Amino acid sequence: MTGHRILLPEGWPRPKGYAHGIAAKGTTIFLGGQIGWDEKGIFASGFVGQVRQALKNIARLLADAGTTPETVVRLNWFVTDLAAYNGNLKDIGKAYREVFGTHYPAMTLVAVAGLVEPDAMVEIEATAVIPD
Repeated sequence: MTGHRILLPEGWPRPKGYAHGIAAKGTTIFLGGQIGWDEKGIFASGFVGQVRQALKNIARLLADAGTTPETVVRLNWFVTDLAAYNGNLKDIGKAYREVFGTHYPAMTLVAVAGLVEPDAMVEIEATAVIPD
């Protein structure tokens, strides 16, 4: 992640699967929330399938901007079922690594009552910075 610096103050615990913060300089890409459907509006099956598809959608938008998931500095996750998230952490991690590799930006996860698309179980916003 050239041009990015992981923020980890002395004495803080090392996060697992995310970063507390990232300092970055360059061209900023802001992506609206991506849900687990494909370009035809067909939802992936199950919670993990929707996570994987939402991440793939993010990667596709980043490719359109000329960059890759390694430039993502922040992900905001909105999930409608916290139990489904917590009960599938291993498979979510696998899906994440399939799309994003081992790059772990700053992340926030929020449980919500619902999303605009009634069949959506997860929505993920992304911010990326293409280094100068």
